[in-house]
Amino acid sequence: MANSLTFTLLEAITLWQATTFSALFLALSFLYDLWTQPRLSKLFPRVGNGKGITATVKDWVGYIREYGKWQDDGYERYSKDNRSYLIPSGPSRPMEIVVPRSQTKWMLDQPDSVLSSLHALNDVLFTDYNFLEPGFANGQYGIHVIHRCLARKLPLIIPDLEDEIIDAMDLAFGTDTDNWKSVNVWDAWMIIVPRVVTRLLVGHPVSRDQVFLDNMVKFTADVVRNICILNMFPKVTHPVVGRLLAIPNWWHWRKSYDIILPILEKRLYDMERQERSDPSYDNWNPPENFVTWFIRLAKEEGRFDVLSPFVISRRMLQVEFAAIHTTVLTGHSLVLDLLSSDPSKGFLEAIREEMTTVLREEGGKWTKQGLSRLYCTDSAIRESMRLSCLAPSLTKRKVIAKEGVTNPVEGWHAPYGSYLMLSLSPIHLDEKLYENPEEYDAFRFSRVRKEFEARPDEEKTYEDHLKVMNLSMVTTSDKHLAFGHGRHACPGRFFVAHEMKMILAYLLQNWEIRPLQERPKSTWIGQAIIPPFETNIEVKRRKNSV
Repeated sequence: MANSLTFTLLEAITLWQATTFSALFLALSFLYDLWTQPRLSKLFPRVGNGKGITATVKDWVGYIREYGKWQDDGYERYSKDNRSYLIPSGPSRPMEIVVPRSQTKWMLDQPDSVLSSLHALNDVLFTDYNFLEPGFANGQYGIHVIHRCLARKLPLIIPDLEDEIIDAMDLAFGTDTDNWKSVNVWDAWMIIVPRVVTRLLVGHPVSRDQVFLDNMVKFTADVVRNICILNMFPKVTHPVVGRLLAIPNWWHWRKSYDIILPILEKRLYDMERQERSDPSYDNWNPPENFVTWFIRLAKEEGRFDVLSPFVISRRMLQVEFAAIHTTVLTGHSLVLDLLSSDPSKGFLEAIREEMTTVLREEGGKWTKQGLSRLYCTDSAIRESMRLSCLAPSLTKRKVIAKEGVTNPVEGWHAPYGSYLMLSLSPIHLDEKLYENPEEYDAFRFSRVRKEFEARPDEEKTYEDHLKVMNLSMVTTSDKHLAFGHGRHACPGRFFVAHEMKMILAYLLQNWEIRPLQERPKSTWIGQAIIPPFETNIEVKRRKNSV
């Protein structure tokens, strides 16, 4: 009887009625979102279409294509005058407070109990859905392991990374020394980076298991897609829409988990036996990679709740996503910036010569010390990160103090639940901070270092020495925000620096590459900067390099 009544009701609903109901539900959901968003002071200047419901709807529509223009406008009108301003976000988020560069220290010095980087990251990435379990804190132990272990373990893993880079790049770019080959730049980086990242996380031979790699790449794509979609849906619908969108995430994680499960079980067993002084493990050393560091650190800290294959694999997801997504974007931009630069400036030749000299002096194998001496290479990567930003902002905070936070410089108050951010691209393109900021000058930073080192010792001051040291690609500041800034700056940036340098070295030493006539343009969609995926380059393997 109940089933019959249900079918009768469903048959009575017309398509027009269903469409009307859905539209009404979405409209009411958006209105509810607006009503529950934090109330920001009307004294804030703002960019976009102004105040009111009509202006808000226009902002939602304009957000997709106008965000970059809004940010540039706000920087010129307000940030340069040391004033904060409001910038529209996607329909599911409130307007954000853009803090001027002059107030960077104040914002980043706030305790995590007041302004939270983790809560902001959780909301930006929709981690409750994309990373398969609710609660921002649940997935953070993997990031904690990277913070504690990666930088000091880098010298031990460089040989493994170099081995993986060589094999992956031979596959991506080919070994034909007679014919030119057209290679899609994005596809090449998507072959190289996932393998190198997996070598770091799990080791060989998983780093060459194509099923595992394919599923991790697809998981990364799932996250990016879901972020874009969820930003356009009202927040009240996220518990349903988010879980539906995350079904592919779950599937791709599960397929990769099935592959690494035996490895995780064995590593846990082996390290447990060694800890219990099993004599058969006296001469055994666990491979130096993320899985080992995770288990070792969890034991030291008494975090036995995370010591299972299931939990370890889940905690790897955020690390793998960040390491693949951002490094591919960075590497893709680097190649396009270098190849589209003026050939008469000799950037590629100088970098190749530097790499060849240092590698020869290091005995033909890369070391941490050798990679740190690649000043021109380091400068070229940093300059690309300055000019070709990954996002409009990589430094965001969410107000989690119930009483909110008050800015002591301007006097405004940000209530609980509001967001603060630092601009990225406008700062990197500020003519007062960088000469000819729109130009890619590969040696912008190494030139300063070389000029300093050429001085007589008596003319080298400690202040100038510090200034030169702060020009490395991994050093953050209020005018170099590509890795964020402050105590929550990217913990993997030292790994990325080594990885990028080794990849670029192997590429320039082993392939001839035809220059690009012009730099293909990226596209803004909301707060995402979409690279030119379709760009191909012409390469040919150098003689005697195979």
